[in-house]
Amino acid sequence: MNINNNHFSSIRQVQETYFQNQPGISRKNSETAASFQEILKQKSEAAGTENKPLKFSRHADARMADRNISLTKEQLDRLEQGTKKADEKGIRESLVIMDNLSFIVNIKNRTVITAMDQSENEENVYTNIDGAVII
Repeated sequence: MNINNNHFSSIRQVQETYFQNQPGISRKNSETAASFQEILKQKSEAAGTENKPLKFSRHADARMADRNISLTKEQLDRLEQGTKKADEKGIRESLVIMDNLSFIVNIKNRTVITAMDQSENEENVYTNIDGAVII
């Protein structure tokens, strides 16, 4: 490549020649650049999603009532832990399995979408999830 009668074999040589000390142009060192995971964690902490209490949708409340499912304080704490683990792994819609119960949780909204007893679910097929946490 010829630019102003100079021969350059790569774009890097052009950058080093013409943009070396230009204001507004910065070169990021790969060692100092934050990883995507670090940025994601900072943003999720800033949003405060980890501190929001876990909610149950109307549908989940109805399913729990229909199936006579009630959670103890310890089970609710474990469900919260499972939701937190799913959030740390970047899962958006998670299946959380605890004891003989299964919950589908929207991690971003911290909302339990549905709940079921595994003995009732003969097929053991779960759809529209992108991760699972077993507690």
